[in-house]
Amino acid sequence: MSASKTTADRREPLPSFMSKNQLQILRVRHLRGPNIWTYRPVIEAWLDLGELEEKPSNKIPGFYERLTTLLPGLMQHRCGVGEVGGFLERLREGTWAGHILEHICLELQTLAGMATGFGQTRSTSQHGIYKMAFRTRQEEVGRAALEAGHALLMAGIEDQPFDVAAAVARLRELNDRHYLGPSTAHIVEAAIDRRIPHIRLNDGNLVQLGYGARQRRIWTAETDQTSAIAEGIAGDKQLTKELLACAGVPVPEGEEVDSPEQAWSVAQDIGLPVTVKPTDANHGRGVFTDLRTREDIEKAWQAANAEGSGVLVEKFIEGDAHRLLVVGRRVVAATKGKMQTVTGDGRSTILQLIDAQINSDPRCGEEEEFPLEPLILDKEPISQLELARQGYTGESVPPSGQVVLIRRHGDLAYDVTDLVHPQVAAAAALAARVVGLDIAGIDLVTPDIARPLAEQGGAIIEVNAGPGLLMHLKPAEGRPRNVGQAIVEHLFPGEDQGRIAIVGITGTRHTTRIARLVNWLLHINGTQVGLACRDGYFLGDRQVDAKDSANWETGQRLLINRSLEAAVFEHTHQAILTEGLAYDRCTVGVVTDLDGLEELGEFYIDHSDQLYKVVRTQVDVVLPTGTAVLNAADPRVVEMADLCDGQVIFYGPDAQLPAIAAQRQAGLRSVYLRERHIVLAQGQDEISAIPLDSLAPTKAARPEMVMAAVAAAWALDVKPELIGAGLRTFKANLSSEH
Repeated sequence: MSASKTTADRREPLPSFMSKNQLQILRVRHLRGPNIWTYRPVIEAWLDLGELEEKPSNKIPGFYERLTTLLPGLMQHRCGVGEVGGFLERLREGTWAGHILEHICLELQTLAGMATGFGQTRSTSQHGIYKMAFRTRQEEVGRAALEAGHALLMAGIEDQPFDVAAAVARLRELNDRHYLGPSTAHIVEAAIDRRIPHIRLNDGNLVQLGYGARQRRIWTAETDQTSAIAEGIAGDKQLTKELLACAGVPVPEGEEVDSPEQAWSVAQDIGLPVTVKPTDANHGRGVFTDLRTREDIEKAWQAANAEGSGVLVEKFIEGDAHRLLVVGRRVVAATKGKMQTVTGDGRSTILQLIDAQINSDPRCGEEEEFPLEPLILDKEPISQLELARQGYTGESVPPSGQVVLIRRHGDLAYDVTDLVHPQVAAAAALAARVVGLDIAGIDLVTPDIARPLAEQGGAIIEVNAGPGLLMHLKPAEGRPRNVGQAIVEHLFPGEDQGRIAIVGITGTRHTTRIARLVNWLLHINGTQVGLACRDGYFLGDRQVDAKDSANWETGQRLLINRSLEAAVFEHTHQAILTEGLAYDRCTVGVVTDLDGLEELGEFYIDHSDQLYKVVRTQVDVVLPTGTAVLNAADPRVVEMADLCDGQVIFYGPDAQLPAIAAQRQAGLRSVYLRERHIVLAQGQDEISAIPLDSLAPTKAARPEMVMAAVAAAWALDVKPELIGAGLRTFKANLSSEH
């Protein structure tokens, strides 16, 4: 798991210019999993509006104009009105400072390149105290957006200057430093679209997709299927060529050389012109093409030798450079490089012409959002050699109309996916398989990608592990390709979402005992299961850690464990309010009761309706293919059945309880007591009756606890006879009364 900042409460400083119109940030938390606000991580702030409680936006002279001048993008915010401009309508009519801060934070993140859309602000029972939450994709960026948004809001209220550009620049820098790289983020977004969960495993781009034994891992364009041996082969260009040639893949003739003299000798043997390049460099560094003289070849050898551990001399292949992205067994995207030239005007130097005719392209820039890179001649020894062969330097002034070649193969940024000939695609896919890469960038040179290579002397010149994806995501010309989707489909074919069975248990009545018993029933069912509860952290029947483990951090430990086929989680109300759930969705969600309101006063939870919103989080995250296990004896819990996307099993002490009676009438599952037996019923049919006394009385086997656990196990298809055996063999030493 990536290291995260503490979520401890903290009081934010106030700008020095503030008068009595003060909004104070009392507490800030990062809710990292599903929570009372939304399924996604949010920053939650508790706000004290002070005297601003009496001053909605329409009562602050000039505030509307100042705020919309600072952030004109607020025009796009829909707010509760549901259409573009909705928030500004609320702003004109009069809305409160907490709500305004919410929208400012969202807009600042959008300007910084982290678009998010969710935000909510709610009043509490205390006058002027509000809770506000807004979506963020990265904690540091979200906290910084809150700090900057607070300062901007107060500047707008107090009619003070505020440097929006500087604030956005800082947020953008934080985003670039802390958030996933664009290629990895694209793959993660594709996984989210498939409802595949993800966990970031470090501060870089190592990401887990899926949970437990069903997980896969990516590191940008490498996966846990990417072989280290294959990477080693791809890094050795000569070995790669030899293997490809053996498989019938067209490659350029050539060999590795140890000296400038040998380079010239080999060039004469294979025939001029030739290409000279390092055996193991990347990104085209040290690659010199179309060399025809001994002087050029020996100079190229010196430069190429400085870039890698050896030098190759190969037959020069006529045509354009292409990059084909192979995922699994197919080509999913292809780009082409274009020759870069300048045309003389009789007055300007070549350096000036490069700036005016190449680097002035609006698609050109050093940041990642630009598909074309600036051409800096001092950093391009290949271009310098190309100029020298034409009798020029950067300071030369070519005559008017003279076309000067600067770089034979420019940025591979022009999409040609739809033009790739099937035989070319088959050769590229074969090259990836020969090397052993599941994801590969295949570099080839050919005059026309729409014709077979053999017809025109084209050849594959390199196979790259961990290929870049940006050229396909943001091409300079052509249609962007959803390569992230292709990678996710490769890792999770069909309808696979990488999920293991997850049981979440929420309430105040015996939830630890229920969790322990569910864990045991799954364990004896032959399932590799883990448990995080207040009694500790368990793997199967083995207690790994005895400290309270009903928290987000320990939950993540379960989810990243590659051996687990199921995981059981106990949740307290406090943990839901301070951290959120450790998982995104669950297979079974158990709710025992809606008690415990008196313990939540510090969270401004002082009404049963508010507690209901906390507890319903457990039901909200049940998968459509999952089951909510609900206490039929508590009418408030019964109401949650309508919130469940999946099925429902009611449990209770009496088959005549209204919820159970209706469940049976509808032909659905229920669990109830009859004559000291736990009955499992499908509609009116009683499937099994398990003696309650199977569980030893020393385990404080309260009937409702046992029924909840039995219902959860049944929802996971544990057979009734095995459930009975599990009750007889359960020997846990419960360390608490929970």
